[in-house]
Amino acid sequence: MPVVLTEPETQAQARAVPKPIPQWKVLLHNDEITTFEFVAELLIRLFHKSHTEAAKLTLEVHECEVACITITTQERAELYVEQVHSLARPRGFPLTATIEPE
Repeated sequence: MPVVLTEPETQAQARAVPKPIPQWKVLLHNDEITTFEFVAELLIRLFHKSHTEAAKLTLEVHECEVACITITTQERAELYVEQVHSLARPRGFPLTATIEPE
C-alpha cells in the first residue's frame, strides 16, 4: 500500500532539507606599490594556486584593478582578508582584499 504524506509531514520534510551555505568571493585590488612578485607568492602560499594560475590572477588584478581569487564561506573569506593584510602590511604593501557575496 503506498504511503500518503499528510500536510504536516510534508512541511517537516521541507524544513529538514539543509540549505546551501552562502558563498563569498575573495577579491584582491590593484595598487601602485605592491609588487607582482609579492602578489604571486601570496597566491601560491596562502591560496594554494599553481604558479601558472598565480601569474594569471596577478596580471588580472593589475589589468582589471580587481580579481576574484577564490569563492568560499563567509568565515573563511574574512580570514583570508585578515591574512592578506597581515602579510602585506609589515612589508610596506597596501594590498587590499575584500569580500562580497557570490
